[in-house]
Amino acid sequence: MSDETRAPTGDDDAELGRSDAVRAYFGDRYELVAQYAASLRDEGELRGLIGPREVARLWERHILNSAAVTPYLGDTRSVADIGSGAGLPGIVLAIQRPDVEVHLIEPMERRTAWLQECVESLGLENVQVKRGRAEEYHGAFEVDVVTSRAVAALSKLARMSLPLVRKGGAMVVLKGRNVEREIEPARKVLRSFKTAEPEILEGRTVDNVEPTTILRVRRS
Repeated sequence: MSDETRAPTGDDDAELGRSDAVRAYFGDRYELVAQYAASLRDEGELRGLIGPREVARLWERHILNSAAVTPYLGDTRSVADIGSGAGLPGIVLAIQRPDVEVHLIEPMERRTAWLQECVESLGLENVQVKRGRAEEYHGAFEVDVVTSRAVAALSKLARMSLPLVRKGGAMVVLKGRNVEREIEPARKVLRSFKTAEPEILEGRTVDNVEPTTILRVRRS
């Protein structure tokens, strides 16, 4: 098999993670991101956080994919990551933006245990881990941005997320390429929260890494 056609391997992904481009992208936060990635590589599959095939593409598929949200945070002061799971994108965002208060909301005990371990080992003083479903926190607090990754279709995700978004804030979520198909079925829910028109955005990180599709819905 030629170099042009062979499938990417874990060695390729590890090389990407050590590359000058990735180091430059994360700047002085790189070492913390690398520490988190190493923990996820060592324990993620064992603890049921990521699938076995995902270990070989950890940086491209998960770390950089999550980091693509950060430029869309702007002057945000608070973020909630619902269904945080392994901490994607929440922990990556918290590392990149130590000035932002990040709430990691996750219903599964074994995953919240992992998240708390990561927060403590990485020394992330700007993170709170909250065990429960997003709906359980409706009315408890509001944030500038609610984010998520691979949680639910937009109609359901909006019902889960938008009650946590303060007026003037936004839902900024990682989605697949076909997210446009989810918008029309979600119109009624979005109108009930008086949102602006959903925006489909492109999240870029480093060269030669596929851009991420991001959906932003502002609450007016």
